[in-house]
Amino acid sequence: MTHPLAEESNIFEQLINLNKQLGLKFEKCMGISPSKLRLLYELYQVDEISQTTLQKKVDIDNAAVTRHLKQLELSGMVGRRMNPTDNRVTLVCLTDHGRKEIISLREEKTQFITRMLKDFNEQERDALCNMLKRMLNNIGY
Repeated sequence: MTHPLAEESNIFEQLINLNKQLGLKFEKCMGISPSKLRLLYELYQVDEISQTTLQKKVDIDNAAVTRHLKQLELSGMVGRRMNPTDNRVTLVCLTDHGRKEIISLREEKTQFITRMLKDFNEQERDALCNMLKRMLNNIGY
């Protein structure tokens, strides 16, 4: 008989591995990291936003947001400029190229998720979703 703590430890390790593999496979398939995609989704919802407000919305540390935005700016998907009324504030927006890309990225993300959950029926998906929500709640997320 398996000791309950060993079983719980196994679940924890599988979740850690799933998180790692999910990020790697997602980026390989999509050509963009989940974090960058979250930034683009948030930018898609607004015309322009301060980098600080964007960072708080996506809940990614400030250094990572800056790094991601610099890379997205180099790829032509994001534009950044200083706020003309307060040069301490950086304003961020999607470029026209970024707005076009986000549409195809949404479709690719849907296909990725569909493949990932292909063998799960509706009840299993609901149960999994509920369990993950409970786990997040239990760790105080």
